[in-house]
Amino acid sequence: MKSMKKTLLPLALASVLSASVLAAPKANLAASDVQAQSASSPSVATNNLPQKNNLGSKQPEIAATAYLVKDLQSNQIIAGKNVDNQIEPASLTKLMTAYLAFKALEEGKLKPDQMIKVSDKAWKAEGSRMFLDTKKSVSVSDLIKGLIVVSGNDAAITLAESIAGDESKFAQLMNDEAKRLGMNKTHFENSTGLPSKNHLTSVNDLVILSAAIIRDYPQYYPIYSIKTFAYNGITQTNRNLLLFRDPSVDGLKTGHTNSAGYNLIASSQRNGRRVVSVVVGTASNEARATESSKLLNYALQGFDTPKMYAANQEISQVKLYKGAAKSVPVGFLEDAYMTIPTGQVENIKPILETSQPLLAPIQKGQELGILKFVENGNVLAEKKVVALTDVAEAGFFGKLWDGIVLWFNDIFAD
Repeated sequence: MKSMKKTLLPLALASVLSASVLAAPKANLAASDVQAQSASSPSVATNNLPQKNNLGSKQPEIAATAYLVKDLQSNQIIAGKNVDNQIEPASLTKLMTAYLAFKALEEGKLKPDQMIKVSDKAWKAEGSRMFLDTKKSVSVSDLIKGLIVVSGNDAAITLAESIAGDESKFAQLMNDEAKRLGMNKTHFENSTGLPSKNHLTSVNDLVILSAAIIRDYPQYYPIYSIKTFAYNGITQTNRNLLLFRDPSVDGLKTGHTNSAGYNLIASSQRNGRRVVSVVVGTASNEARATESSKLLNYALQGFDTPKMYAANQEISQVKLYKGAAKSVPVGFLEDAYMTIPTGQVENIKPILETSQPLLAPIQKGQELGILKFVENGNVLAEKKVVALTDVAEAGFFGKLWDGIVLWFNDIFAD
């Protein structure tokens, strides 16, 4: 019978963590044995409350329909409201259009210097434009800049038609990619973000997409920091005001329609930390910049994101039955970071939860439990731990003996 086993890392670990953060924010935690202890289940506060987040810190007042700020290093939400509510993205849609264009470039389906003919549909597109001309072909490189820097709807449609043949087929590619990325509240109907009844997403999904662009296509990401773009004799300015006000901001995208309000996804990198904010439904271009700045400063000034464990560092040994070894080391295959309110790190207790009994065989990378970082009964973060090595099955007699042990454990269990 399966049961959850909780092990509490010694309090000395929290002391080591505190010292490492104060001395050097990226210092590793020393590996420690875990000791079995009884522990009540900590409560997990929701990320969806405007007053307080699960990191125990009062959030700033943000004048937006929905908002979110996330540390991409730890993958933790620092503040948010209505994060999973479906909203109209407007031109934030063009993040997915750009993502698929980057993908097409990497796969060789498009080339930067490739010249594309402009359709009547693209030329007649409503809203913001890069001023394409049906009598003049345009390079893919210019289309991508027109899409990202000046939010050209004509650029979006031309790229969509070049990649998929027509915009409706491109919308299906957008939805397929959204599903693959885990954007579960998203449905696209066009490449531009022009209003459509079922063209919806959420601020949480938009952060997922933003992180994917930064992670998967870093070679193209600098385009998001370009402040002006000239085409067809017309120079236009990037509408992201934070590019001109905060040197740490290097992206990402604005959006606006009468029904959606003013939206902005902003990305900032300071002292090695990458933080992304999303605000939607604000009152003006100035308001979306101001509210985004509040979120970025709140996240970057009020929190630290130290490295808790190095990749492949053993954090515990988990008991194993019917295996060639009696236990398996667990940890993370990549460096594990955690976002912590400044000055509160000394109160954190790491609690490892595993499902028992654990049976061989085990493969490296197999998920074996969750490491919860708890402060005063509140779960600040949860990270899945995995096996760091393979463990084969035991021989016949080893499996037989452990089977008998498990049978007796089950009989005499409370």
